[in-house]
Amino acid sequence: MNFVIKCTKYAGSKQKVRAFSTTGFNYTYRRRVVVTGMGAVTPLGGNVQESWQKLLKCEAAITSLGDQYKGLPCQVAAQINKENLPINDLLSKSDIKLMSPATQLSVLATEEALSTAQIIPKNLSSEELERFGVCVGMGMFDLTEVYGAWQQLQRGYNRVSPFFVPRLLPSMACGHISMRHGLRGPNHSVSTACATGAHAIGDAMRFIRNGDADIMLAGSGESCIDPLSIAGFCRLRALSTAFNDMPEKASRPFDNKRDGFVMGEGAAILVLEELEHALKRNAPILAEVLGYGLSGDAYHITSPSEDGTGATLAMQRAINDAQVLPGDISYVNAHATSTPTGDRIEAHAIKRVFGEHTSNIRVSSTKGAHGHLLGSSGNLEATFLIQGCYENKLPPSINIDELDEKIGVRIVTAPEVWSEDANKRRIALKNSFGFGGTNASLCIASFVL
Repeated sequence: MNFVIKCTKYAGSKQKVRAFSTTGFNYTYRRRVVVTGMGAVTPLGGNVQESWQKLLKCEAAITSLGDQYKGLPCQVAAQINKENLPINDLLSKSDIKLMSPATQLSVLATEEALSTAQIIPKNLSSEELERFGVCVGMGMFDLTEVYGAWQQLQRGYNRVSPFFVPRLLPSMACGHISMRHGLRGPNHSVSTACATGAHAIGDAMRFIRNGDADIMLAGSGESCIDPLSIAGFCRLRALSTAFNDMPEKASRPFDNKRDGFVMGEGAAILVLEELEHALKRNAPILAEVLGYGLSGDAYHITSPSEDGTGATLAMQRAINDAQVLPGDISYVNAHATSTPTGDRIEAHAIKRVFGEHTSNIRVSSTKGAHGHLLGSSGNLEATFLIQGCYENKLPPSINIDELDEKIGVRIVTAPEVWSEDANKRRIALKNSFGFGGTNASLCIASFVL
């Protein structure tokens, strides 16, 4: 394993490292990247705090679907209560025509993220706006829009909306957010299936670390719960079908009776900022993004290899990039979607990475509460990890009535204190994996100057 042997000192916003890496890369100085704001719209609630508090209460936001889903094997999902969202207050009717539902959610989450970061873009100088970028993605567009456009086409070419194509593009969330706030820094979209949100955060972190930006908005939005999407995932045998009569129990990562994931929808946006820039404006600092690892399974379109090599490589690379050791990690926020194979293989990969230290690692997946938000899962779960890191609390895996004995790692089944020593630095990994064998792992830590 290519871990860094290091001696680290902190000099202002730059991390000074005298290091020998087994990869052959010698680190000197690099810019540190912190999280200064977060926003979220989730099945649990319309903002970060509402969602977080319900998660700590072990509530589940999964409900039964309507009559149009009756003929499908899966009839449950984690939907957002859109009636309670201030979308119509935030966006004009013309804005809504231009934006897909997922983009609307990303714009809404961005407003909260900017507010908590204490940033008002219109008050920034032109030079500051040129150093302020957006990295927001989408894993999958709403197939209902495609079907609706096809029906319109049958009635005549000019019946198709001129906004049909722009609404579908994953990059349009970046475009709308940047146009709304005048952000002229890096404008970068990610679409890597269920790893989208984590990749967006990691890519944005690197833009700042490499000097391309001082602030980045990073995350993803997803809103594709419709009969066609549900049918497609059912045909893949990916969704839960055994708990249609008990929807709140359907998503159960690591439980012995798990039988597939539950689709969810929502958005989460982080404000990432170069440390010195954040300190100069006295910004609230919630956590630090230390490292980012990527890998490919090179195995199968939907299934990971049994040995979990792809997940293992992503975690090892995140740890190496963070310039910490496996023994420094105390928590893993797992991708674990509640599928029989995926949860087990990820747990095996965790054991491969941490070896004898595995018994000291606590693991949870919050998808039991909010379902699987597909391309917006990694960023939402990173939001919960960061909030837990800031508050010294570990978020739980719910609906574990009988832990699968093959998992073999310590699962957090109720909220726990992260560290008895509140002054000890808390360091964690956040995993996200997607169809096609695309993997991401983020190393996130409590902030120390």
